[in-house]
Amino acid sequence: MSRKTIFYIIFFSLLVVAFYAVLINVIPGFTKSKLPPISHVQPFSFTNQDGKIVTQKDVAGRVYMANYFFTTCKSICPRMNNEVKKIYQHFKTENDFLILSHTSDPGTDSAAKLKQYADSIGVTTPNWIFLTGRKDSLYRQARLSYRIDDPNNNVKNIDDDFLHTQFLALVNKKGEVVKIYDGLRQTEINELIKDAEKLLKE
Repeated sequence: MSRKTIFYIIFFSLLVVAFYAVLINVIPGFTKSKLPPISHVQPFSFTNQDGKIVTQKDVAGRVYMANYFFTTCKSICPRMNNEVKKIYQHFKTENDFLILSHTSDPGTDSAAKLKQYADSIGVTTPNWIFLTGRKDSLYRQARLSYRIDDPNNNVKNIDDDFLHTQFLALVNKKGEVVKIYDGLRQTEINELIKDAEKLLKE
């Protein structure tokens, strides 16, 4: 191989490296693999623990985590919300991060009941919102928007349907569900916190 050929190989190799370096600096997230979102959050309207209506417009432009529980649950819900509380404590002063905890049992969990529950676990800021509403709307949101339960789990009679899941959905500022986490696993809670921090910077 001639010296001229070697020179051209080195020259073009350096040119490619320089071009790649420029792309990294000019295009944010150029080196990150972009996976399509799991789903897009559909319009909703629920009532929070203070009796106020909360819609998708109230969370627009913010990062949030969504989950489902019910106040009389004695199994996975207390364990899950103990983990969710760690997320709450971490982002307690972050106005652009919210937690939306929907009830699976709106027949029992009125706004007043949710307020009592929020007070009992020490929620003192508006960052953690507890929601109730129509059962069919709540369940549709869990299955079709947040994808934390199989859409095929619904039954013909909504009165016979019941949703019980430990999974958490992380939503970006565009209203896209980007990832699902197991709310009973400490490692996944830590991962959610790190992922949410990245989304807040975008």
